[in-house]
Amino acid sequence: MHDEAQVIVVDDNKDAAEALARLLELDGYTVRIALDGDSALALIDELRPHCVLLDIEMPGIDGCELSRRLRETHGDDIVLIAVTGWDEEREGVAETFVRVDHYLRKPIDSTALRKLLPPAGR
Repeated sequence: MHDEAQVIVVDDNKDAAEALARLLELDGYTVRIALDGDSALALIDELRPHCVLLDIEMPGIDGCELSRRLRETHGDDIVLIAVTGWDEEREGVAETFVRVDHYLRKPIDSTALRKLLPPAGR
């Protein structure tokens, strides 16, 4: 891992991903964006970030499948935070919540998010 706390934001909504990335960058985090599960897997394997914020509802590899693969590959080495506007009744949401370390509802409460992340200058 790197000295900086690296975060990867995974969301198929580009505007939402960019807004969250900007918020985290203002706090001093090194942030990269992936707009789909396949890109996220490649980026995570390359960078080995401290944390991945992942949207659950995405086409292709959704957040549920992404969290399953990340746990199989990286165990608990990466903090996974699910981000969703859906409740637990939605298919795949409850299963994802079991696999991740934390989950936040959209719109994201930045104060709650900051409490979950390590200090930016680790």
